[in-house]
Amino acid sequence: MNAVLLFAGQGAQKVGMGKDLAESYPTVRALFDQADATLGYSLSNIMFEGPMEELTKTSRCQPALYAHGLAILEVLKSKVPALNITATAGLSLGEFTAHAAAGTFDFATGLNLVFQRGSFMEEACENTKGAMLALLGGEESAIRELAKECDVDVANLNAPGQIVLSGSTEGISDAAAKSKDKGIKRAIPLPVAGAYHSRLMKSAQDKLAVALAAAEIQSPKVPVVCNFEARPVATPEEIRSTLTSQVTGSVRWVESMQHLIAAGHTTFIELGPDATLAGLMGKIDKSVKVISIKDAASLDAAVAQLQ
Repeated sequence: MNAVLLFAGQGAQKVGMGKDLAESYPTVRALFDQADATLGYSLSNIMFEGPMEELTKTSRCQPALYAHGLAILEVLKSKVPALNITATAGLSLGEFTAHAAAGTFDFATGLNLVFQRGSFMEEACENTKGAMLALLGGEESAIRELAKECDVDVANLNAPGQIVLSGSTEGISDAAAKSKDKGIKRAIPLPVAGAYHSRLMKSAQDKLAVALAAAEIQSPKVPVVCNFEARPVATPEEIRSTLTSQVTGSVRWVESMQHLIAAGHTTFIELGPDATLAGLMGKIDKSVKVISIKDAASLDAAVAQLQ
């Protein structure tokens, strides 16, 4: 069975994530124990018990989503030995999980990188005044024009008619006020700590570049489609460069998925606490199949489908 793996980005976290998996599968419990030991605090306790306020912190939710995605994968591979992973991709933070799944770096290396990435981004949020705005039902060209006028950045191209802007709080307020004039149906302020994927994350990008330079990275065993250039990256140099650029660059999710579909991939498996990526795929291309796995019950259902 051939399938592409998709991994969740920040915002997908939920209190209780991974708890039923850890109770049902010793391999998952062992992976979470390894995460706790590597980080020097109980990440699993924050995942299982919350509070949500703690889990939502960038330095907490990024390692949590990374560990959760790889824990599901561990069990899935043991239950469906015939599963042939043909490519991987992840939304923003999920790109790191996609690389770990493809063998670019080991679990602990990736975990340390996402913890550092989350911490650097948290710091950048505290030192800047930023916000994000989801725009629904507008033309991309009109939204790019709006971003330019309000001096903010295009953060995410998630699906046709769903684009996110990111930047200074004033710029984002300005964009929200002017959105109707650009033919945008709805402008929704996002409940985030700062301006991710914008120039306000430059300090985080610079620090992450240093961490990536020191990390042991190899060529992935299967293609990993990067957010920044919406194409597969193969060499350690390219991987370091695109993971660094992604911090302030746009997440080109639509093009990334279109690239995979054009390459002939028709079955995708989403690993994360919710089914956001399946929802986006429904807007990008309804002809492909996405199986979402978020907990023990959906894992069993997926295994039945894949066998």
